Amino acid sequence: MLDEMVSRWAILLVDYCLRVEPGETIAISSELEARPLIEACYREVVKRGAFPIVRVELPGLSEYFVENAAEPMLAHLSPVSIREAEVVDGRIRISAETDTRSMAGIDPKRQAIVDRARYPLRELLSKKRWVLTQYPTLAYANDARMPLSDYEAYVASAMFLDRADPVLAWQDLGRRQAGLVEFMTGVSEVRIEAEGTDITLSVAGRTWINSDGRRNMPSGEIFTGPVETSVNGRLRCSFPVCRGGREVVGITLEFVDGKVVQASANEGEEYLLSMLELDDGARFLGELGIGLNAGIDRFTGSILYDEKIGGTVHLALGSSYPETGGTNKSALHWDLIIDLRSGGRVTADGRVVMENGRWLVG
Repeated sequence: MLDEMVSRWAILLVDYCLRVEPGETIAISSELEARPLIEACYREVVKRGAFPIVRVELPGLSEYFVENAAEPMLAHLSPVSIREAEVVDGRIRISAETDTRSMAGIDPKRQAIVDRARYPLRELLSKKRWVLTQYPTLAYANDARMPLSDYEAYVASAMFLDRADPVLAWQDLGRRQAGLVEFMTGVSEVRIEAEGTDITLSVAGRTWINSDGRRNMPSGEIFTGPVETSVNGRLRCSFPVCRGGREVVGITLEFVDGKVVQASANEGEEYLLSMLELDDGARFLGELGIGLNAGIDRFTGSILYDEKIGGTVHLALGSSYPETGGTNKSALHWDLIIDLRSGGRVTADGRVVMENGRWLVG
């Protein structure tokens, strides 16, 4: 990416997303491929009188550990990681994979041990200020079936970096989403219908969150936590799901009183079933999200972007966000997207509020 664009990106992350203050300690973690953005964020943190800590991962090392470490090592949570999470004031996480399928050949049961062990760390980090973004690598461009230059332009546009004032653009999006948050706050029951999907759930008493780019960059969604035992019906995931280095295609789930009682997939079914057995909370929903970013309009294989596609909803298996009032706990958080742009609809307390991807309220 152009140096000017990377600089605008770093300023957006440091100022708008994290609101870094003098004297704070800010962790910056990524892979080597994102070096330009890592360096730009480092400089911006220093300019604001704060102290950056950089953690750079090298390709292949995490995969080697999960595949070769003894099981007690997989289940070990480093006290150094815990201590760092306790003392930092904020965290910038930059995903920058060079091989999005690097974990595909590793036993998912071994990865599950690691996921369970790291759950307390993720809980601790979630209580601090954080932002997640994704640097455009060739691997991500290939997943999106786009030339790297086109993908870089897509990424910049999705974050409004091509606008005269990106912060103003994000503030405008937040104001538009606030209207839908206000409406949905009074809703008790939601029904989602699409090809292969007919599912109802309760959001009564739950809090809707306006995701306007503070934590995910890019963002453009509102979300809440469904009442855990209220989910009933059938869900069919509209797009392949890329997780843990694997692509799972054609996911279908049946819910009874909140719990997944039947699950299948056209491809990757063994991995799907292993994730549902991760822990007691993995078979329950932790999130209902509504994608509202009109600038994100195509499937790219990256959940950070795809769950924000305007005219979609996503339902996440596993952990809830406590700020929504959700109580489900799990080492899993797995977003499943339902595309409503061709024949889908959302009904709120008996009223059709979205049809064919177009919202009729808000």
